[in-house]
Amino acid sequence: MLIKTFGSAVYGIKATTITIEVSATQGINFFLVGLPDSAVKESQQRIESALQTFGYRMPGKKVVINMAPADIRKEGSAYDLPLAIGILAASEQMKNDGLERCIIMGELSLDGAIQPVKGALSIALQAKSEGFTTCIFPQQNAREAAVVDGIEVYGANNIKEVIDFFDGKEGLKRTSIDLDAEFLHHHEYEVDFLDVKGQENVKRAMEISAAGGHNIILIGPPGAGKTMLSKRLPGILPPLTLEEALETTKIHSVAGKTGKDAALITRRPFRSPHHTISDVALVGGGSFPQPGEISLAHNGVLFLDELPEFKRTVLEVMRQPLEDRVITISRARFAVEYPASFMLVASMNPCPCGFYNHPEKKCVCAPGFVQKYLNRISGPLLDRIDLHIEVVPVPFDKLSEQRVSEPSRAIRERVMIARNAQKERYAQHPGIHCNAQMNSKMMRKYCAIDDAGQMIMKSAMQKLGLSARAYDRILKVSLTIADLELSPKIQAHHLAEAIQYRSLDREGWGT
Repeated sequence: MLIKTFGSAVYGIKATTITIEVSATQGINFFLVGLPDSAVKESQQRIESALQTFGYRMPGKKVVINMAPADIRKEGSAYDLPLAIGILAASEQMKNDGLERCIIMGELSLDGAIQPVKGALSIALQAKSEGFTTCIFPQQNAREAAVVDGIEVYGANNIKEVIDFFDGKEGLKRTSIDLDAEFLHHHEYEVDFLDVKGQENVKRAMEISAAGGHNIILIGPPGAGKTMLSKRLPGILPPLTLEEALETTKIHSVAGKTGKDAALITRRPFRSPHHTISDVALVGGGSFPQPGEISLAHNGVLFLDELPEFKRTVLEVMRQPLEDRVITISRARFAVEYPASFMLVASMNPCPCGFYNHPEKKCVCAPGFVQKYLNRISGPLLDRIDLHIEVVPVPFDKLSEQRVSEPSRAIRERVMIARNAQKERYAQHPGIHCNAQMNSKMMRKYCAIDDAGQMIMKSAMQKLGLSARAYDRILKVSLTIADLELSPKIQAHHLAEAIQYRSLDREGWGT
C-alpha cells in the first residue's frame, strides 16, 4: 500500500515541503531514499522503539520510503514523526484520512515522546501558502506555529496522541494564540533611562540614533557609562510590528533560540557577543548554515563592547551586511540568505589605558599607541557608523542630585513620532522604514539643503576630510533631527548638530 505524508525542510528562513512516500509490499527489507543524511537514516531504530512502546510494530514487509524532491538533502531528526506515521498508515495499523492536508514534524525519543524541532514558524507559513489545513508539531513548538492565521495547529507530546488523532479519537487539542495579548507587554524593559544621571548629550545622540535607525559608537574612559547607556537603547525603539515580529521569530526559530513554549518575539532583540567571537559565529555559516549574531539582531540592536578588541577579520565581514542589510552564505551546492537589518551600537576606550582626552586623569600610553589603537578599526567600517559620541565621566554633583531623569517612555514617544513621519515618507518605497535605510536616489529627493547648508557642509568636508559616505551619513542624521523637530526640511542647525556627532573625524584624535 502506498501512502504519502508531508514534512518540511528549512533552508535559511524559508521552508520547502517534503513529500514522504511510503510503500509497504511483500518482502522483508527497509529502504530509505531521497538524499537523507545520517540522522534521517538512523530514524529506523528510533521509530521501531517508539512504536513498540505503544504496542505497534514495524511491518514485516518490504518498506520503501522516498523523500521527494530527491535532489534536496534532508537533514536532522525532525522527520521521525512523519516517517513513523507513514509506515503505520502504509501497513494499515492506523487510518490515513486527512494525511494529504497535514504537515507533520517531530523528533521521536525511544519511548515515543516527541522532541521539539527548529523552524516551526517558517514551516507553518509555507504550509498555509501551499493550501495545507493542518500542522502537527511537538507541544513545545505549537504556540510558535499557531501564530499563523488560517491553519489549524496541534501540539503533541507523544506519537500515540498523533495516531489517535488520525483514528478519530480525542487527544490533540488545537492551539490558538491571542496576538494582542502577546504584544501587550512589549514595552516593559528591565532597564530605563530614568536611572541615568547626567549624560544629556549622549541621551540626545541615542534618541537621534533610535529615531532614524542610525549606527552609533560611544568613545569614553572606563566607567563612564557606555555599556549602561547602550543596554537602554532598545527601550526607546518603536515596538515591533507584527510583520517584524514574524520575521524576527523565524530567524530565532531556525537557530533554535525561541525558548520553550514561546510564541512570538515581541521585543526588539539585543545581542551582545563577546569580543572573542569568530567571523562565522558573527555573520552565520557552518557546514549546515545557521544564522549568526547579526541575523539574530535583525530588527534590533547588535552591541559590540570594546570594539577594537574584536579581531580585524570579524569586524571587516560586517561591512557588506551593514550596507545591504542581508547576508548571503554560499556553499558549493546551494546558498542561503538571512536578513541582517540591525542597528550597530559599539563602544570603545579612546586608547589602551582608557584615559586619552580625560578631563582629570592623564593618559600614560606611549607616543603613537593611541593612533595604533584606533587603527584597529578600519576607516571604511567607521564610515558606516553614523554617530561618533564622546562619553565623559559624570561629575559627583550630577551623580548625587535628586532630580529625576527623563524616562525611556517619554523618549520613545518622540522617537515614534519621528518614525511615523518616516513611515509616511517612504510609503512608496518597499523595504525602507527609516532614514538610515535610504539609498542615494532617495537622498537626492529627501535630503535637499539650502545655500546656508551647502556652506556648512563644504566647510566640514574640507576641515574634517570627510569621505563621500560620511557626507551621506551626515545628511541622513540631519533629516532625522529635522523629523524629531517636525521640520519639513533640513535646516542649517540640523546639519551643524549632525556634524558634531562625527568625533573620530575631527583633527587631533589619536595624535
